[in-house]
Amino acid sequence: MSLQPGDALTSHNFGLQIDGVMVEYLAEVSGLTLEQDVIEYKQNSSMGRSEVALLPGTQKNGQCTVVRGMTQSASFTQWINDSIAGRMATARKNASIIMMDFEDNPVKRYNLRNAWCSKIDTSTVKAGEAAALTETVTIVFEELVIE
Repeated sequence: MSLQPGDALTSHNFGLQIDGVMVEYLAEVSGLTLEQDVIEYKQNSSMGRSEVALLPGTQKNGQCTVVRGMTQSASFTQWINDSIAGRMATARKNASIIMMDFEDNPVKRYNLRNAWCSKIDTSTVKAGEAAALTETVTIVFEELVIE
């Protein structure tokens, strides 16, 4: 059974693909924003009145944050290392955040062009603690296209 008109997606069914490979063990994605400049164009009408028109400008680049369980994913770790070391020829990747319905069918995609990691933050490590370790990764991108 697929989504019916008016049904909303749930926030817990999502995934992240990097160059077509699904990254497993994601806990959270936040800060995904699409924004563009607004151009204010002022002119005088034929009647001599001042008029202002708002026009769409250039799309801004952006960033989002991904929280994932700390795993031994060699490809994800290599991507982070390439990004932080400045090896942009291998660090820039196309990524997609995929929203899924309750049957795990892809419903909406947020495609990030030329994405790379600008920051990584690990959870607190504490003796005697029984919590899962996580990595918070900030991903920057040059363009966001919504499908």
